[in-house]
Amino acid sequence: MSYSHRLPKVSQVAIARCLPGLGDLLCIVPALRALRAALPEARMTLIGLPNAQSFVKRFNCYIDAWLEFPGYPGIPEGWRSPQHTQAFLTQVQAQAFDLVIQMHGSGIVSNSFVVLLGAKLNAGFFLPGYYCPDPEWFLPYPDREAEVRRHLRLMAFLDIPLQGEQLEFPLWESDWWELQQISAVHDLQSQHYICIHPGASISDRRWSPRQFALVADALAQQGYAIVLTGTVAETGLTEAVAEAMNTPAINLAGRTSLGALGALLKQAALLVCNDTGVSHLASALQVKSVVIFSNSDPDRWRPLDRDRHRIVFASNEGAIASVLTQAKDLLQQEASKSKVKS
Repeated sequence: MSYSHRLPKVSQVAIARCLPGLGDLLCIVPALRALRAALPEARMTLIGLPNAQSFVKRFNCYIDAWLEFPGYPGIPEGWRSPQHTQAFLTQVQAQAFDLVIQMHGSGIVSNSFVVLLGAKLNAGFFLPGYYCPDPEWFLPYPDREAEVRRHLRLMAFLDIPLQGEQLEFPLWESDWWELQQISAVHDLQSQHYICIHPGASISDRRWSPRQFALVADALAQQGYAIVLTGTVAETGLTEAVAEAMNTPAINLAGRTSLGALGALLKQAALLVCNDTGVSHLASALQVKSVVIFSNSDPDRWRPLDRDRHRIVFASNEGAIASVLTQAKDLLQQEASKSKVKS
């Protein structure tokens, strides 16, 4: 067994991360990897929203089980009723977790929820001046830290050895099979297409369809096929981009599972997207990307690899030219590498 010298021996661990975004989950993978290495025989349970269930299945090397967050006063996501929350707390208290780690945020509200779970030991973040369950096990919230590194800082605070800061996204055989069917229909060839993802869960983080269309047309002129991606709810955005383009595009919004989208990105020459979950998916798959920031904190959410992933501020004059400059630079880097290999 490989236990942290600070943590006591634990067999049942819960992680509270009740946030809705794909990026919110992918950004804690390096911390989960460190936890699993330090506590290889512990049963790990993620307390999260319904979308986290598929995440747990894909990352079953780190997480063993999922419990649906019942909602809690002060946390906007997942709320149902006081009775539902009370029943959940009773259920979890009966499970008697050895350790619950609060990885939901600063802890202003979530720390009281975590304490009510009834674990023998709680750990996580707290915001100075607000409720701190135990200063020995709760780290002052590093507000200006990158999201990935923030949770790694918590692991280091708990004396859990880090296992690198790179993201991951395992691809399954079924993901590649699904991509094969799509590629056969649309004649997609690896490294010969660029993915354009105009959506984002928050509307004020979205660059306009017209601007994406101008970028897509310019990249199509470089000889790349353009593939538009998004969720079912984002099909209106991708249709708007396609209609504004002068060149044809393949619109796959709502037509791929998350795994097939990962496989699609893995074989793309480049991704151009807003600051949203797909940017973290590209980071996990080591796919080159240009990420457009409209109304979010790049210090917190930008990919850590600044060579492979470039950012552009949508508010800047000449943002379209900046996106194209960064995109062409990344594509040229890949072309130079291919020439060296050949």
